[in-house]
Amino acid sequence: MRRPRRNFKPRQEDPNRINDRIRVPQIRLVGDGQEPQIMDTKDALKLADEQDLDLVEISPKAKPPVCKIMDYKKFLYNQKKREKELKAKQSKVTIKEIRFGPNTEEHDFNFKLDHAKKFLQEGAKVKAFVFFRGRTIVFKDRGEILLLRFAQELSEYGTLELMPKLEGKRMTIMINPKKD
Repeated sequence: MRRPRRNFKPRQEDPNRINDRIRVPQIRLVGDGQEPQIMDTKDALKLADEQDLDLVEISPKAKPPVCKIMDYKKFLYNQKKREKELKAKQSKVTIKEIRFGPNTEEHDFNFKLDHAKKFLQEGAKVKAFVFFRGRTIVFKDRGEILLLRFAQELSEYGTLELMPKLEGKRMTIMINPKKD
């Protein structure tokens, strides 16, 4: 007895049924610049064959199913091209993190502030947080003051999305870049 292959993947079916795969007796044929008409599937296949095109089922759930005569490969190509364009138009939001301690000195604060300005000008979101280690959690108020001062310094480059929030040992704020 033969053992089945482990990495067997079924063949990927086309999303639309075409030509001989359409197995209903009647269809509604639609086309560019012509009235929709109900006809036998055999007649529609003959019509598509005469034009050297494919009969493509567009809406299989309709009664009777809606089909169109077109070049199927060209249709798939245009569909993939459209999807690729839409994907390219989507903007990817990057989040840059800046970490402080509750006792951060002035020079370190200014250094990180300059980095945050650069990130916001590039269009990235900035997530600033104060990390409390050990007993430094007693300085929650210092951390909140530090973050609010940081947000105020960046007010001309970005807007504060949420006020300082304590989550475990981190107090966090989010700053969105300003739209030009």
